[in-house]
Amino acid sequence: MSITNYADFWFKLDQLVAASNLKIDRPKRTSHPDYPSLVYPLDYGYLENSHSGDGFDIDVWIGSLFSQIVTAVIFSVDFQKRDTEIKILLGCTSEESRAILDIHNTGSQSAILLVRK
Repeated sequence: MSITNYADFWFKLDQLVAASNLKIDRPKRTSHPDYPSLVYPLDYGYLENSHSGDGFDIDVWIGSLFSQIVTAVIFSVDFQKRDTEIKILLGCTSEESRAILDIHNTGSQSAILLVRK
């Protein structure tokens, strides 16, 4: 059994975000291009030139807090797509984090939320 260094995990995520160009491709209150009933409650985008479990860039949700540090991550699995992903939450309140988690716990998806302490 190994002991996890949580501080190092969050530090490295902060470094990854700081060293990346953040692109917002789905602004707050816009609909998903394939699922119009899904309206984004927050800005949603990705870290350019990064790699996630689905083969695309790492997804990022951007919350309303002034400080845009990593506040949480979501780990998701989509049985239908047969993939797993990490989604970074930047500057999200606990209410925003819960709303995002609910979005990722629908249909064939299941997700858990890891909040930074």
